[in-house]
Amino acid sequence: MEQPDHDLVRSNFHIAMFPWFAMGHLTPFLHLSNELAARGHRITFLLPKKAQTKLQHLNHHPHLITFHSITVPHVEGLPKGAETASEIPLSSIHFLTIAMDRTRDQIHDFLNASAADPKHIIDMIVFDLAHWIPDIARGLGIKSIYYGVICAAVYAAALVPAPECNSVPVTVTEERQRRNPPPPYPSSTVVMTRDYEVRSLIAIREPCGEGVTFYQRVITSTKECDAFCLRTCRELEGDFCDYLEAKYQKPVLLTGPVLGLNKIPQQLEDRWAEWFGGFEAGSVVFCAVGSQWIFEKDQFQEVLLGFELTGLPFLVALKPPLGCETIEEALPDGFEERVRGRGVVFGGWVQQPLILSHPAVGCFVHHCGFGSMWESLLSKKQIVLVPQWPDQILGTKLMAKELKAAVEVEREESGWISKESLKEAIKSVMDTESEVGVMVKRNHEKWREIVSEAGFMGGYVDRFVQNLKQIV
Repeated sequence: MEQPDHDLVRSNFHIAMFPWFAMGHLTPFLHLSNELAARGHRITFLLPKKAQTKLQHLNHHPHLITFHSITVPHVEGLPKGAETASEIPLSSIHFLTIAMDRTRDQIHDFLNASAADPKHIIDMIVFDLAHWIPDIARGLGIKSIYYGVICAAVYAAALVPAPECNSVPVTVTEERQRRNPPPPYPSSTVVMTRDYEVRSLIAIREPCGEGVTFYQRVITSTKECDAFCLRTCRELEGDFCDYLEAKYQKPVLLTGPVLGLNKIPQQLEDRWAEWFGGFEAGSVVFCAVGSQWIFEKDQFQEVLLGFELTGLPFLVALKPPLGCETIEEALPDGFEERVRGRGVVFGGWVQQPLILSHPAVGCFVHHCGFGSMWESLLSKKQIVLVPQWPDQILGTKLMAKELKAAVEVEREESGWISKESLKEAIKSVMDTESEVGVMVKRNHEKWREIVSEAGFMGGYVDRFVQNLKQIV
């Protein structure tokens, strides 16, 4: 690997990174770290010990990016030794945020020690859910940079300063009445409308740590930080960014999507290469919904039956449902025999970017996590979305209603996903004669060309670095 000019390195930033202890936050922070290191900046990445082993292979500049271990204290309610969100059920996230907050002294001591050593002075710290970072950083003369790794539309629709949002609503009706984004909100389609969608928003004002809600964490962080930054681009979300600047009365800096796709492994695992190799181009449906979504058993089985009903070959990457240790024990009766040779349900990690690049894949069904959203947009595969959490629901509205580049699976008012609705959504994009499929493919291609243009992503990072120089 080519070594940087050390005189240049000394003239550049030394940046600390402290993301929330979940892979969906740790990974994009490391992608940003790689981009900054490629431009000569030094990074100290503060993270739990267990997460280091999962991220080490993504550190493309080990001479400039150093991992610094944080000891995650045990909190009653957390499984012993748990350090990251992927190790615990969603019901325990509250306790993990308490544990993160109790690392405050460690972070302070690290930053304070760096301030005393001219060779290791930290210029800024980039963070997200640790809302106390600006207070610590300010006292040490360090700039604090809030980095949001989800859609700008999510912040605009649900996370703008509003006094009435500091209390927890009692009913869905109350939540709906006060969750219409205040004017001049720029979209009539990227909004929560159905009961199950509105219910998901209530969670942002429930306890998320000791004496603080998720909403309060984000609002405190974004108001108190020295710079409010988002992992998006103006081409897709410019109107939402303008709206946020007006509501927060501060600039919103953009990094672009920062996906790290230029460094992905070049070889698909043999078992998947062989399996996909048995199907025609564009015929396979691939589904992945992230590491934290675990279905109830009945919903898990209904979803699998929906894939079966398509009559298409499929690979579905899902964790075993609640109450089940293995995928096999949760499968519908007779399912394995009926789909043998064309359908696989896999409970482990898969090489998502490489699978998406395989010519046999024609459709990607996912939860619209922000990383998956961008990976699907940059691919040539048809997109079907099955969101669960507020950020995913609003991201889905952006993709399906605003950009018209994807199809959302219709749910019942309870939030139930029927096998028929899943089948219909997939068939609507995979049927070559479908008007819907033709429309979303055309729009998808238009947006893919825009964001795939040479220099597009690198240009965003370059401008982001220039903005940081002005702040420091």
